[in-house]
Amino acid sequence: MIVIADSGPLRYLIAIDQIRLLPLLYGSIVIPPSVVNELTQTATPQSVRIWMDNLPEWVSVKSPQGSAPVFPSILGPGEREAIALAEELAADVLLVDDEGARSEAARRNIPVQGTLGTLDLAAEHGFLVDLPEAIQRLRNTNFRASEKLFEFFLERDALRTTRKAEQGS
Repeated sequence: MIVIADSGPLRYLIAIDQIRLLPLLYGSIVIPPSVVNELTQTATPQSVRIWMDNLPEWVSVKSPQGSAPVFPSILGPGEREAIALAEELAADVLLVDDEGARSEAARRNIPVQGTLGTLDLAAEHGFLVDLPEAIQRLRNTNFRASEKLFEFFLERDALRTTRKAEQGS
């Protein structure tokens, strides 16, 4: 499975102490140099910079090799490189939160998964026991999502929990 990550999901999974979910779900991930640059800036939270200084073996850094595709100007360098790399490597999924980047990836037929979707997938597979707690921790950061989106994932989790309880009875 080829998984490319933009900075957002990495940053927030580190911030809520759930970065361990990525190798459980995907095995390994690839990040472009611009994402490394974004995650090592002085303004980046210290926990993220420390993690980046000690990249685990399941993370590799790769530059897109082809000619630079044309992207909407609203996308940042990390998003542009991540999309270009995902397209070039025919990635199975691109981990990205930014709405503009998600739209551009969809336009290019690149499957996307955001931070909330990653947490939900981990809960579905039993890798994350308490999705509501993880979402609350995410809300305590500067992560931005609509209340409707948070509620969608909390409702999915409640239904999943109810189904499991009924099956266990």
